Amino acid sequence: MGSLRAGTNTAGRWRKVLYERQPFPDNYVDRRFLEELRKNIYVRHYQYWAIVFESGVLIQQLCSVCTFVVIWWYMDEDLLTPQWLFGTSFLASLIGYVFFDAIDLGAGRRINGRTRWADLKSTLVFIAFTYGFSPVLKTLTESISTDTIYAMSVLMLLGHLIFFDYGATAAIVSSTLSLNMAIFASVCLASRLPRSLHAFVMVTFAIQIFALWPSLQKKLKAQTPHCYTVVTVLFAVSATAGLLTISGIGALLFTLLLLAISFLCPYYLIRLQLFKDNIHGPWDEAEIKEDLSHFLM
Repeated sequence: MGSLRAGTNTAGRWRKVLYERQPFPDNYVDRRFLEELRKNIYVRHYQYWAIVFESGVLIQQLCSVCTFVVIWWYMDEDLLTPQWLFGTSFLASLIGYVFFDAIDLGAGRRINGRTRWADLKSTLVFIAFTYGFSPVLKTLTESISTDTIYAMSVLMLLGHLIFFDYGATAAIVSSTLSLNMAIFASVCLASRLPRSLHAFVMVTFAIQIFALWPSLQKKLKAQTPHCYTVVTVLFAVSATAGLLTISGIGALLFTLLLLAISFLCPYYLIRLQLFKDNIHGPWDEAEIKEDLSHFLM
């Protein structure tokens, strides 16, 4: 009993310790417990126009999917020849290739050690293999019904938008999976075109708009933000205009979607920050922070 009394707090004041017996219940805390309470210490303060600028990545991908579907519809309705599409897309890719190097004066190429000869060989190999396998791509899904092909294409394009790398660090992000789903959708849709040449051009165009175009846009965003904004607006207008030639209601809904993502969602994101109430205090889990500087010396 003597040792028990010696370990008991005789002052009658509660102390936040575990090694001492105190005449208080186990769940007792006094008013000083909340002195260490902190609220919203890790809250990010957003700027409206900065969020609008960042939403351009999502706008770009939505417009890419819209443009791809519009081009496919024109090919399917025989309103666009594969020769014209291949020539136009090849010229646009060549201009984009030159512009890609001109943005940073070739600094990125020197860092990666990639030569133009290597790029040319990769392009020729891709075109040769795609053209050689275009008859296979055309007949690959002949046994599957058209409704199933359309459903799979829609799901793959939605998956492409979901898993695309928009610049956020999240477990769901997968650039490889996103690109593969977009290419799979292009193969499915290309199999419903009239001839093998149509399928070859459609798959080639899918590579250009889903793989090459985002790379150029990413560099534009990092190096020339004003140019990136202009290109995003022009791309959105072009995609909407192309959709307008097919469906007026679809173009209207697509325009409302782009406006909501660009201007309405950033507004609500900032407004919702006012209702955030994250609390931090002595009840948080302990974080062990080690100083590793002595290991590096």
